[in-house]
Amino acid sequence: MKPLEWCFKKSIWVYHVNAGSCNGCDIEILDALTPYYDVERFGIRLVHTPRHADALLVTGPVTRQVRERLVRLYESTPDPKLVIAVGACATGGGIWHNTYATLGGLENVLPVNIYIPGCPPRPEAILYGVAQALGLVPGVVAKQEFAESLSAEV
Repeated sequence: MKPLEWCFKKSIWVYHVNAGSCNGCDIEILDALTPYYDVERFGIRLVHTPRHADALLVTGPVTRQVRERLVRLYESTPDPKLVIAVGACATGGGIWHNTYATLGGLENVLPVNIYIPGCPPRPEAILYGVAQALGLVPGVVAKQEFAESLSAEV
């Protein structure tokens, strides 16, 4: 059993954070919370304060202006907590990965537990990622680190 799996067996309350996104991922998150997908049957509920949350759903690349507030939100969320990066910008910075106004992806600021890629990710992918965090479905992809070689091959 995973270390966080025992904490979130029945339900997970999420707090949605926009760290500088274009709102494409935010619209898909709101779509996933509608009665069409009925996420409350899985125990997933949107809360209005990080003090009541079990998880942070973060969208967008982390901008320099948001960094301090994002760290305060993370610290005010009670332990144990999950951080879920939603969208291409949150998972790796997206098209903003190397710009002056952003710090890149969410992993540069907070420890991330679940990555949900896509630009924007479909509501089904968001539900699958949160269900994976709950332990309801098995993970099919493991995190991989890639490094570029700077040496030129002749």
